Amino acid sequence: VQLQASGGGLVQAGDSLRLSCAASGRTAGRSLSMAWFRQAPGKERMFVSAVKGNGGSTSYADSVKGRFTATRDNAKNTVYLQMNSLKPEDTAVYYCAAGSRLITSNLSNRHAYDYWGQGTQVTVSS
Repeated sequence: VQLQASGGGLVQAGDSLRLSCAASGRTAGRSLSMAWFRQAPGKERMFVSAVKGNGGSTSYADSVKGRFTATRDNAKNTVYLQMNSLKPEDTAVYYCAAGSRLITSNLSNRHAYDYWGQGTQVTVSS
């Protein structure tokens, strides 16, 4: 499975961005959970949000709840991350990830994901 992330950019605080992550390859018949993680310079890669493969339930980090919304288009094998009210602390490289072994309790565990995209830079200026 290959993941292609896009949509990052440079915005001002309070602005919005929408990230996309398209999955290709061996996706047919597989219920992949897809997630977003982010990594700021000098920091660990942190969970942002996920959309579970079975049922499509969503999960968010506390820091983005109420501002970010994750959705997926199963027909396009694509997950989106709508980011509103962006803050300078949202600045990071955003990575999409996918996996077939995810359950609700491990959606935020980056080690549970099998596939990773290349990352897209999001920079929020104050």
